[in-house]
Amino acid sequence: MLDTPQDPQIDLEPTRTADVLAAVTARDAPALHRLLDPLHPADVADLLEQISDVQRGELMALWQGAIDGEVLSELDESIREDVIDAMEPAALAEAVRDLESDDVVDLVEDLDAARTEAVLDALNDADRAVVEQSLSYPEDSAGRLMQREVVMAPEHWTVGQAIDHLRTQDDLPEQFYHLILVDPRLKPTGYVSLGRLLGSKRDVELAGLSEDGFRTFQAEAPEEDVAYQFNQYHLISAPVVDHNERLVGVITIDDAMIVLDEEHEEDILRLAGVGEGSLTDRVVETTKRRFPWLAVNLVTAILASMVIALFEDTIATVVALAVLMPIVASMGGNAGTQSLTVAVRSIATKDLTTANVWRVIRREVLVGLVNGLAFAIIIAIVGVIWFGSPVLGIVLFLAMVINMVVAGLAGTVIPVILDKLKIDPALASGAFVTTVTDIVGFFAFLGLAAVMLL
Repeated sequence: MLDTPQDPQIDLEPTRTADVLAAVTARDAPALHRLLDPLHPADVADLLEQISDVQRGELMALWQGAIDGEVLSELDESIREDVIDAMEPAALAEAVRDLESDDVVDLVEDLDAARTEAVLDALNDADRAVVEQSLSYPEDSAGRLMQREVVMAPEHWTVGQAIDHLRTQDDLPEQFYHLILVDPRLKPTGYVSLGRLLGSKRDVELAGLSEDGFRTFQAEAPEEDVAYQFNQYHLISAPVVDHNERLVGVITIDDAMIVLDEEHEEDILRLAGVGEGSLTDRVVETTKRRFPWLAVNLVTAILASMVIALFEDTIATVVALAVLMPIVASMGGNAGTQSLTVAVRSIATKDLTTANVWRVIRREVLVGLVNGLAFAIIIAIVGVIWFGSPVLGIVLFLAMVINMVVAGLAGTVIPVILDKLKIDPALASGAFVTTVTDIVGFFAFLGLAAVMLL
């Protein structure tokens, strides 16, 4: 078996970062170039994100002119502005000049007006016009996601004509997967993969090679819908059209998958109530982002405490209730979170729809019932052995079953209702589900105890 050579740049080991910082401290520019120049742009971006603001500024001053457009496009948005500010105008112009139009749009759309103008000034007039036209489309739309560099050919051409045409072009995109076929009005009518193009005889008409899965996207279409269809229908690239159905750009799978990944990451962060933050965010920014949802949790905790206060006399009479009641609420909260996570993910992937919502709700309720019965038996036995009270065991049993069933119901229904109300279920569901399971758990346990133990 042949040994596969290992690429030392795949992982940024701590020793590499330490060596880079040592070179920065020593003001050793040649050593810094030896360490950073061989790295992939994504690895350089990772390194810049992992060091402090002061260290990043010193590195930029010492490594001046070496950052290219690929590094800028890989950087996290939270530090991209700082890096651009540290670059000389000539270096910035050189960095963005070789980027595809969609990468330039992604680079500037989150910058302030002054920094956006600095990047646009670095482009020639034709490229600037292309980028500004893309920026005129709504934010998070297909028009912002697409690249304007399109490889197309008339639908009546033959394979030979298309290949000869491509060979004469000196401004083809660095990566493209299809030759888009258009009619005389520039309306896309199909596309041919490069594999089929190169594998066919010269006299074969392109229209006869067009793939069956061809579809187009309106420039104003939400980018999350575009990413969903790329994933759903296994697309590699797809044309983007304006309101007249004329070809204006193309979206490729790498950009669509970035959107899909960002949507997944956003859902995970919002489920935890931390918003769209990153490790490079400053303390004030992170605090502002998390504070509102911690405040919401405080309100829900007060509501749960008010339920407990209703049964103050009951708790004072049967002290064991204070020991056991967190168990019921905690189990309900965990079960609700499980159902909630499944529901939010299914809504995001469009698997949970009006057609199957009741079946999913029924399934989650039954799962809550089965799990509730199983754990209710266990906790009832524990309660009887621990405190020697069979009635207390029965109270625990009933309260656990009730709360687990409600948890399964709330964890599914609440995200569905919020989605119907056009409220992001990933952002708001957690607080509501936790509130429901806490209140129901405490009320069921303490209410049953007040009736059966006193």
